[in-house]
Amino acid sequence: MDLDRFNRLLLESAGVGLALADPETLGIAFANPRFQEWFPALEGPESRLDEVLIGLDVERMRSRLAADRPYRVDLELKANRRALTISVDVKRHVGDGGDLLVVECQNITKLKELEYMVESYSKMVERQNRDLRKEKDRVEKLLLNIMPRTIYEEWKEFGVTAPQRFDRAAVLMLDFVSSTEMDIAADPPALVAELNDIFTSFDRIVEQFGGDRLKTIGDAYMAVCGVPEPGSDDPRNIARIALRIVRYLQRRNAAQAIQWVCRIGINAGPVVGSIIGVQKYVYDIFGPGVGLAARMEALSNPMEITMAEDLYELIRDDVTVRERGEMDVKGFGTKRIYTLEGMSDLAISAHQDW
Repeated sequence: MDLDRFNRLLLESAGVGLALADPETLGIAFANPRFQEWFPALEGPESRLDEVLIGLDVERMRSRLAADRPYRVDLELKANRRALTISVDVKRHVGDGGDLLVVECQNITKLKELEYMVESYSKMVERQNRDLRKEKDRVEKLLLNIMPRTIYEEWKEFGVTAPQRFDRAAVLMLDFVSSTEMDIAADPPALVAELNDIFTSFDRIVEQFGGDRLKTIGDAYMAVCGVPEPGSDDPRNIARIALRIVRYLQRRNAAQAIQWVCRIGINAGPVVGSIIGVQKYVYDIFGPGVGLAARMEALSNPMEITMAEDLYELIRDDVTVRERGEMDVKGFGTKRIYTLEGMSDLAISAHQDW
């Protein structure tokens, strides 16, 4: 077997499509069976490369070949009713018999399918990660509504939180008077809408003075200052919050047919704060500071704020009060009780947005 015939047999039996073309006319001088199978438009020696390879950019090909660089393009075609992706690689070959374009074609259909699968999987994973991030943000926002951020950060990092004692937490307890007897109570959606609007306004007031809404139980509302980060101004701030809430309700009642009347008790004293529950989490505080605030709320008259001497002694220079005398407070013995009426001029000037 002579060498030329061996080379031709090798070209014809190759697993890739091979063709030789004239660099000037682009006329195809040779094409092996694989090339002819993929590009059946090939019709003898008069066929041109740009007529057979639909999608070939001749100008770009000539430009790259002139710069001694190969030209590559992926072509989509159908062969024997099968959709194929063929990678075409065109190089310029300089030989003794003159210049030729060597066209090498490879079937990359499986590779493209694999790339598509990988890309689809990547998009799916990205979408799932995006959904997980949204869910994580939603859960985080929900948890921050039921516990202070510092407590949440500790719980997120360690999986548990250690109970903490706060020697002078400032607590506000609020309850509405005869809310279940109001006409609106017969309309649950309207009742919930009203409470949602009111509690949202309460939340803004509490946040304005550095406090946290701890929880609501029905139409009862509980807020705290100094948990979990105590501050020297916590007792004064709880008084400011209580006064601002009463003022808000007075203005709201003046413009609304439905009247909401509350009782408020405030106190500053020792409490213990911790996350309670295993499956349903809630951050809560317990102790004398909470108990006395609840007793003061029960002793309040409608639209009044009541406190005992424990808190009054801490803020007496900053508030104006009406003394109600000594009362027997269940669980706490005899206490001197005061009704908070306002902040002193000095306290107001120290808090410009009051």
